[in-house]
Parts: sequence; C-alpha cells; structure tokens
Amino acid sequence: MLKRTLQGAMILALLTSAACGGGGEPAEGAADTLSVVATTTQVADFARQIGGGAVHVTQLLRPNVDPHDFDPSPADLQALADADVIVENGVGFEPWLDEAVSSAGHAGEVVDASRGAHLREGHHEEEAAEHPDGEHEHGEHDPHIWHDPANAKVMAANIEQALAKADPSGAAGYAQRRRAYDAELDRLDDWIEQRISTIPRSDRKVVTNHDAFGYYLDRYGLTYVGAIIPSFDTSAEITGKNLTDLVAGVKNAGVKAIFSESTLPPKAAQALAAEAGVQVVGGENALYGDSLGPAGGDADTYITMMRHNTEVIVDALG
Repeated sequence: MLKRTLQGAMILALLTSAACGGGGEPAEGAADTLSVVATTTQVADFARQIGGGAVHVTQLLRPNVDPHDFDPSPADLQALADADVIVENGVGFEPWLDEAVSSAGHAGEVVDASRGAHLREGHHEEEAAEHPDGEHEHGEHDPHIWHDPANAKVMAANIEQALAKADPSGAAGYAQRRRAYDAELDRLDDWIEQRISTIPRSDRKVVTNHDAFGYYLDRYGLTYVGAIIPSFDTSAEITGKNLTDLVAGVKNAGVKAIFSESTLPPKAAQALAAEAGVQVVGGENALYGDSLGPAGGDADTYITMMRHNTEVIVDALG
C-alpha cells in the first residue's frame, strides 16, 4: 500500500511544481551548490553546519513534528529525486525512507549518519510496548543517538565525508567546518556535564513522555525511572499496567518532576504527575526529544536544543 501511495505521489510531483505545499523546502541557491536532502531536523542542522554556503539543504521533517507520523509529500519525493546527497539519521528512525527513495528514483549518495556511532539497547519496558500489529518500529537499538554529543561528532564526520565525496573541490572547506563544529560540541559536552553536576545525586531521576533520552541520561549520569510510552516509538501502545507501575515507580524513587515533550500532547504527563503528586514540566519548558524547535526559538539548532534541555532538567531537579 505504501509503495503504491509513494509511486502515485511521485507521478503527481512530476506533473506539478516541487514547491506545492510539501514538507520539503524548494530548491534554491546557486547552480554550483550541492543539493542535500536531510530527513530529520537534527541531521539537517549538522549538514548546514558542515556544508556552509557550499550546500543547499532541504529538510523533510519540520520542527516540532513527530517523525513517527511522517508521510512523504509529492514535493518531498521530488526533492529526493533531485538530491546529490541524502542524509538520514539511521538506526531505523526513518522506516519510510527506503521506499520513498526507491519511488523517487534517486541514484545518488544516501548517507547513514549513524555509521560508527555508539548504539545502546532499550530498557526492558520496550518489550511490553508494541505496535497494534505486534511489531517494534525501531528494532533492537535506540535510534535517538544525537542526544550524546560524542555521537553528534560521529554523525557530523559521516556527513563531511559524504559531502566531500560528492564535491571533492569543496573537501577542504567541509573538513575545516567539521573541525570547528567538533570544538563547539566538545565545549557543549563540558558545559552539560558541569550543569548536571549541580543536581544532587539523589535527585538525578528522569521520567519523560517516551524513551527518547537514554543516550543523554547515560552520558551525564542520570537515572531513567520510566516513560509514559515505554518505547522508542511514540506510536507504541500504552497499557493501564504501564501507567500504574510508573506511578508507583515515581513515588518509590522520589522523582521530583515529569518532563513533557514538544512533539507530544501534555495531557498524559499532566495526568501522571497529578496521580503521583509531582510537578509536570511542559509548555515552553517541554523537552525536545525527536525534533529541534522552530527557527528563531531557543532550540532551533542542535546545540541550542541541548542547552535548552539541560537548563530545563537542572531547573526542575536541582
């Protein structure tokens, strides 16, 4: 069904303008710029940081959009067809991409930005949170790899190599920008570690909407107590037992706050917090789990997103 839908959308894209209201951005810029299509907000930001003015990046997923609900539009398929380089997060985060690329007829480079990154296994709750068809969307490993700046450096390096392969004349510039970005990521990593260290160790306990922050928690020594959707995938089912067990876990662990996420409705987090007798952190202070924020906001790049999340966690738990 998906294949037929994508093929039909591709035909429509060829009959209409690529700018017809799709999720992707219309191609712009000088003729000699490299055309890059990036799937997620995170890898799009990495591509812009490394590519600079030598690339034009079309970003498929919009800010604050849940990637699990994404369906490529005709304009997205046209962008994929025209791309010199396609950059994906990998680790199964874009299950729709292979069929979209095939339907678009793309013949260029597809870069898996996760290649060589540290991958973590899921928590045991993942096994209990299945899709209605009984299948897990993301497989065995947590796809939210960018929440560890060390993985962000690996992703940036993979993107640099792909851009240099597609545009050898620009290789020196890509390498220079990647080295500068690495230094920024190192400073970010040090800053987050210092900020988290101000939280009393007994209070470094986190509950979120879904299991998206494992890499962050592991790197900075916070404890995962649980998630409302105990899965890497926000479309997984929630059971009454999951919620009852989580309320008990929050009370037993002395959790101070439950964190809502920008791409998910806050009602479940609010209800759980009320039942457990703790505060819920949401609204402008919601965490950015699966997406960066909109342009001009306080989480519109990877680095500002990580700083936002850290300040929210420290303010709530410190």
